[in-house]
Amino acid sequence: MKLLIQRVLSASVTVEDEIVGSIGKGLLVFVGVGGEDTHAVADQYLKKLLSLRIFEDAQGKTNLSLADVEGELLFVSQFTLYADCRKGNRPGFFKAGPPGLAQELYEYMIDQARRVVPVVESGRFGADMKVSLVNDGPFTIPFFALRAISVEPHLGHLFCPSFAPASVQAWRHSRRLSSATVF
Repeated sequence: MKLLIQRVLSASVTVEDEIVGSIGKGLLVFVGVGGEDTHAVADQYLKKLLSLRIFEDAQGKTNLSLADVEGELLFVSQFTLYADCRKGNRPGFFKAGPPGLAQELYEYMIDQARRVVPVVESGRFGADMKVSLVNDGPFTIPFFALRAISVEPHLGHLFCPSFAPASVQAWRHSRRLSSATVF
């Protein structure tokens, strides 16, 4: 699963000249579902999303969560988060989940968020959407590898293997180390 989160003052999504979702202050969340994603993965991403302290407090520090500022959520499905541009000039999307799975998990995340967030809006899955926003900051955070966070005792810190330097990845592979998963 991949999320692209933008802190916004306002955002809306339009389909065929009709506004289908609109929020004030809160988070615009683009959701990409991968072929191996599950409800458990969606739960993990949603828990992290709702716990993020990325809104400013009275001292100007990013120390407040969505709930602390009574913020709103707007979800927009976006399989293009899985674009692979390494070869040629046309992106490939082979790691994106099939439409049935993607729609199921997208709607699941929206339903779960509605249980705890008073205002949750969404785009229309699979539609040609026009997204408008007033970015606050700008403040944009990609969530692309929450499942892969691990601890390497010899390095003494947390890191995400998919974003680790090639030398670290090669070192781990050559020693076939196992890592304890940290959530």
